[in-house]
Parts: sequence; structure tokens; C-alpha cells
Amino acid sequence: MKPAAIVLLSGGLDSATVLAMAVQGGFACHALSLDYGQRHQAELVAAARIARTLGAVEHRIMQLGLGDIGGSALTDARIAVPEAQTEGIPVTYVPARNTVMLSLALAWAEVLGARDIFIGVNAVDYSGYPDCRPEFIASFARTANLATRAGVQGAALSIHAPLQVMSKADIIRRGVALGVNYADTVSCYQATVEGEACGVCDACRLRRQGFEQAGVADPTRYGSR
Repeated sequence: MKPAAIVLLSGGLDSATVLAMAVQGGFACHALSLDYGQRHQAELVAAARIARTLGAVEHRIMQLGLGDIGGSALTDARIAVPEAQTEGIPVTYVPARNTVMLSLALAWAEVLGARDIFIGVNAVDYSGYPDCRPEFIASFARTANLATRAGVQGAALSIHAPLQVMSKADIIRRGVALGVNYADTVSCYQATVEGEACGVCDACRLRRQGFEQAGVADPTRYGSR
């Protein structure tokens, strides 16, 4: 039997690539998406499509409700999504999002007896989010093994962040080689219900640059903005 793994699947380019990598690595992948109140709900539709086409054995969407807290342009409609590159930690940072998501993935891993969790964070072409750094992933892995029954009983849990030091172009090349159809993914912070991208937010900028640098045709559907 293949070992079970939890794969956090947002519906974007990076997480789709990670799912493909985990499947290729011989894992039975249980994909987990979070409806946390994000304005770009189209990514959840994309996540379901990706889980199906890339061969996840199961896909769940959990309700998280970070929109009840707000504090981010992705969860509070009163805060505008920046349409130009900004300095420092941008307003699209969602407080504690990756910490909470990894915690939920960890809980499901314990229930399934899985010892591996995959997440698509990146520290090269990232937008300044503190919870995408290697230091955070390493720290969470230590916490996971201290705080869980599995960890205490010697069944060490591993957090895999295989895109951590890859450029966006390298991620795209790897995904293409694994058969990822990036037309199925949604990265835009303010995508329409139909999944059309704005073309001007930070996520769109990094995505477009990645395809250009990879020498791969960009399949993103951009709106008429």
C-alpha cells in the first residue's frame, strides 16, 4: 500500500505542482483545501478540479472562517488588493493562515495515520509572507512532533515544502514535466467567479513572470480589466 500523505491544495500553481510531486513520489494523497473567507473563491473550484485530474485519493474542503477576523485584503473587502509591487509584508498576508492550515493538516494526518504533510510555500518568488520561510516550516515540524500522539510515540511526522528554494520558472518547468495543466489553476488574489485573473495583482505578476522565464506559454485566462 502507498503511504498516506496530506497535501494542502489551494488551487493555485504552486500547490498543484506539489500535489503532482507527491503523487509521483508514491504517496496516496489526501488533498485538503480551506475555505477561509478568501475573496478569490474560484480557487476552491480549481482545487477540486486539480485534485481530480492529478489523482488525489480524496479531496476535502474545510471551513475556516478567517474572514471573521479580517486584517487582510484577501479576507476583508474593505482593504484593496495592491495592483503594484509593494515593500515589506503586503496587505494580502493573512494572519496565521499557514499556521492554522498546517495544524488542520496535522490533525487529519493523525486520524489517517499519515506521517507526511506537503505544502507549496516558496521562499524565492514569494510576496514577503513570514509563514513561507524555511525557518517557519522547520519550527512547525518540531512543534508537530512535540504536540501529537504520533510524535510522542515515535512516529515522526515530516513537513515537506519541496518548492521552498525553487524559482517560479523552475516550479512551472517541473509541473509541466509532471503533466500539470496550469490552465486548471487559479492564482489571482481577485479572480472572478469564473476564474478569470486580474493580471495586475502580486500573484498575477509573479505567475506571468514565471511563465515568461520558463519559456512556457501562459494559459491563464485574464479578464478585460
